[in-house]
Formats: sequence, C-alpha cells, structure tokens
Amino acid sequence: MRFKLGRATVPGPRYSAEWLVVGLGNPGEQYARNRHNVGFWVVNELAKRAGTQLRAAGSTMHIGVGGLAACRVALVRPKTYVNLSGKAVSQALQWTGCDLPHTIVVYDELDLPAGALRIRAGGGHGGHNGLKSIAQAVGLDFVRVRIGIGRPLDGGEPSWDPEVVAGWVLSNPRDADRDLLEEAARLAADAVETIIGEGVDAAANRFTRK
Repeated sequence: MRFKLGRATVPGPRYSAEWLVVGLGNPGEQYARNRHNVGFWVVNELAKRAGTQLRAAGSTMHIGVGGLAACRVALVRPKTYVNLSGKAVSQALQWTGCDLPHTIVVYDELDLPAGALRIRAGGGHGGHNGLKSIAQAVGLDFVRVRIGIGRPLDGGEPSWDPEVVAGWVLSNPRDADRDLLEEAARLAADAVETIIGEGVDAAANRFTRK
C-alpha cells in the first residue's frame, strides 16, 4: 500500500508567544539595583506573576514564557548592555514570532521625575541609547512603558554632562527614591498586563503618573 506524502512541516518559533515584553538594563549582579535597570525589575515581577523563570537563550537574552492577561507572553531581559539592546530585541522577535505592535519595551527615563510613568505606542528614541539601538535594528513601532528616574543635579541644577549622567543611571537609588522606583516598577507591571488585556489607551489612562 502506498502512502501519500504530506507537505513538510515548517517549524514554528521556538518561544512562540502572542506578546513580547522586553525590559532594558545591563547584565550582571553589579548592575542589578541600578536606576538604569528598572526595566529588568519590571520583567522580574512579571515573571513571578506569569509563573515562569527566565533562562539564558543564545548569546543575547534570558527568556521565559508564561500567561498574563489570558495571553501567552514572552518575557525578555537582554544579555547585551543597554546600548546594544537592538540585538536582543531583533532575535527575540524572530524567536517568538511577535511583531512590533505586540512588543512592549520597559525602560528608565531621565526626563521624568522619579517614579513617574508614561505609556504610549510608537514615538522616537528620546536620546535613550537602548532605544537608539532598537530603532537601528528593528524600528520604533512598539509600545513603550517609561519609568522616571529623574535627572541628576550638579550644583543644584539639572545636568546633561555625560559623566554625571552615567554616574547617576549606574548608581543604586536610596531611601525615598528607591521606594518610589520599586512602587513604580510594580505599577509598570500592572500597566503591562493592562496593555495586553485591554489596550494601550486603557493602560495610559489608568497608570500615567506625574
């Protein structure tokens, strides 16, 4: 008896998901509590809620897949430094099968007060090195959740000096600032779930904080 040969099966994405959430930050324990790593804090919180653990995958990311807002969601912490985040996001899009409109990037924002939240779809890179890298790799048509870390002061005035700014973003917040950022990270995780379940506008209306 002859058997009819079927069409070859094309393998799907290895971490198939409906949504991709990427938190920006620098890898390594020495950076874990830095202001620049609040995106990682949010992804870690979401991983707990989704019941997944992020594991190393390839050379660019830690990834875990779980359920949030009744959807299958891939959570990513890049293994690259912030200014090379585009490499991780590009690979994560390929490995999850997600598109940019279903990608959420969570990151720190110098020009928002500590603890403030802003949510929007699309936009520019605003001078953020991580977003510049993502823009070059895949574009900017993703959803962003910005967490304010405040701009450092030099002589009582806001500073744009690269050395002062670098020292600020790569330092650990203390006392009131730390409490503000930890609370903002929890609210940002709530916002991500709302984006996935109800849409960007609903999340922006509910969680935008000055």
